Amino acid sequence: MFADFFVRVAGENPVMQAVVGGLVIALANLVGASLVFVLREPSERTLDALLGFAAGVMLSAAFTSLIIPGVEVEPHGGIVPVIVGILLGVVVLDRADAWVPHVHVLITGRKRADQAVESARFGSVVLFIVAITLHNIPEGLAVGVGFGSGNLGDALALMLAIGIQNIPEGLAVSVAAVNAGFDRFSYAALTGIRSGLVELPVCILGAYAVTQAGFLLPYAMGFAAGAMLFVISDEIVPETHSRGHERVATLGTMVGVVVMLYLDVVLG
Repeated sequence: MFADFFVRVAGENPVMQAVVGGLVIALANLVGASLVFVLREPSERTLDALLGFAAGVMLSAAFTSLIIPGVEVEPHGGIVPVIVGILLGVVVLDRADAWVPHVHVLITGRKRADQAVESARFGSVVLFIVAITLHNIPEGLAVGVGFGSGNLGDALALMLAIGIQNIPEGLAVSVAAVNAGFDRFSYAALTGIRSGLVELPVCILGAYAVTQAGFLLPYAMGFAAGAMLFVISDEIVPETHSRGHERVATLGTMVGVVVMLYLDVVLG
């Protein structure tokens, strides 16, 4: 059984489990980024389908592994703290997007790529990386909070789901970077390192916080869910529906929802 194997590897301490979970999702991001060497020129249609899948996984995970468990968790759960957490997650991501100039996940058009190259000074490069990194924070937090909650089944489902969706997300970001003029090899490696440096500590922090202060758990679950839902609605859906591939992106989203539901039932 996968849960038993995971416990043998990570132990029973929720924080150590979060360490392993953070490494898994960061590695998945690196795998996705490395696919840029295999799929050197993926079509916009393919990228929209893959990111639609990622959105579906995140959408389902937000409810099945965060919002609903946050409402039901004893003794601190309830609809009010979860809603408060959701609203806080939305506000934080909204302010973060306002602080960092908006950078689309997908920069696939050659015209847009040429414009990006022209403005790719050091500051622009830093802003690009910071903007993309913001999207990894709620994912790492969700996995960490999942392990900190003590519900190993939900936590493993979240870890696998976020890891799976990190693969197409990592590929899409690497393609965007290459089209913007970044070196293919160095940015693929940077994606994995950046993801690990962000997702791993946030994952550990989320697990540690809710194990030390149990009353924070429903708020943290709501926060992670709200942040993920914000990224889906504000970033992924508009991007995947902006180039005439709405149907394939929607089908990808449905597949992602089904995959996450299956993982939640099997591992929950």
